Amino acid sequence: MNSISALVALALALAVIVGLSIYALNLRKEVKRREAFRIDEDRRAQQNSLENLDYVTSALIQEQVEITEGAWRCKVLLEIVDPSLTERPDFQAFADVYNRTRHLKTHSARAKLTPRERMAEDKQRLAVEDEMRPAVLAAAEAVIKWRAKGPSALH
Repeated sequence: MNSISALVALALALAVIVGLSIYALNLRKEVKRREAFRIDEDRRAQQNSLENLDYVTSALIQEQVEITEGAWRCKVLLEIVDPSLTERPDFQAFADVYNRTRHLKTHSARAKLTPRERMAEDKQRLAVEDEMRPAVLAAAEAVIKWRAKGPSALH
């Protein structure tokens, strides 16, 4: 191999290395951009969940929503914000109502029930609501107090 061939091979190798380096840098920028986007999406989802939690707890206290529906919604929203929140003793009533009523049919499955089956499920739901009403309303109040502490309450 003469010196010209060696220089051409060296130049070609350097061009490939530079090209791959530029490609790697572009990929790194894209990963950082996507990570920043994901973090922003998570932050917005958490903020939306907290705002919705404010609405649902307020509606529960003002009795604008049924106890079962409000408890289910609060449980789901708390889990979105932080799954460990539903385990807090102050908020446990939401999970209790969910666990006691999750077998009941909803939406199209409920529509397929016979009137007798629907009435039986309504009796079960109303019994749970009557029993759990004070605890769920207290949990809703606890959420409102917790939210009043601001962002520091999450940690």
